[in-house]
Amino acid sequence: MIKFKDITLQDKEVITSITMNSERKNCDLSFSNLCSWRFMYGTQFAIVDNFLVFKFHIDGKLAYMMPVGKGNVKNILQSLIEDASAENEPFRMQGVCNKMRAEIESNMPGRFEFQTDRDYADYIYLRTDLADLKGKKYQSKRNHVNKFKKTYADYKYTTITPDHINECLKLEEEWYNNQEHKRELGNERKSLTYALNHFEELGLTGGILHVNGKIAAFTFGMPINQETFGVHVEKADTSIEGAYTVINQEFARHIPEQYIYVNREEDLGIEGLRKAKLSYQPNILLEKCVALLKE
Repeated sequence: MIKFKDITLQDKEVITSITMNSERKNCDLSFSNLCSWRFMYGTQFAIVDNFLVFKFHIDGKLAYMMPVGKGNVKNILQSLIEDASAENEPFRMQGVCNKMRAEIESNMPGRFEFQTDRDYADYIYLRTDLADLKGKKYQSKRNHVNKFKKTYADYKYTTITPDHINECLKLEEEWYNNQEHKRELGNERKSLTYALNHFEELGLTGGILHVNGKIAAFTFGMPINQETFGVHVEKADTSIEGAYTVINQEFARHIPEQYIYVNREEDLGIEGLRKAKLSYQPNILLEKCVALLKE
């Protein structure tokens, strides 16, 4: 049985030393997500034969992630299967992208059943598209930005520092109080609050937008790998038209140029969120599935 351990802030270096050098762009591998959502999933990790492996529970079911690393994939998958067997649980892997699926099939042909859920696909954009908003397909976005800048000529964008955390939390509380379905947002609030309160320890980077000296929007995230930056949270004062569009563009402009892609995560099947994410014309819609061991 594999000796897993709980993820803590102190594990950032060891985990990111592997994930940052992986080709995988999926948001599940962001250290901030792994750490700030562990209260919900009980996520644990281990290093086995140079592979980074994760174990967690979702909807009361034991699950694993596809191992991250280089080496004998078949052997490490077999080790995970045996770990699940020792737990007297069926073996399943969540968040399996198409390339991972092909790797599983190549190493263990016919042994898995794959179930895809569109609600959990990651929206991945070119950073330059979000930063520049060029071309006909972004005309409406440019119109929003121009109207915002004309209306709020004194607006100011700055990088989030520790002294901004309280006003970010206050805006999130105001945003939350204006939502109809508060119960569904409880876990997101808990994760967001943890991330803001441990902003520097998690290695997060963020941006904040002020209008007339008051916070209008904020966003934050962190790198997933050497070419992909993950955006985890984006909140804005809905009474300020264009605030979401402007904070999105400004943050993309301030993300270091080494990051070709920006992963803005899933829509979870929420109609309005899906419409908003599609309106930015994703470069990649990264579908993910659940891999279930047949026997």
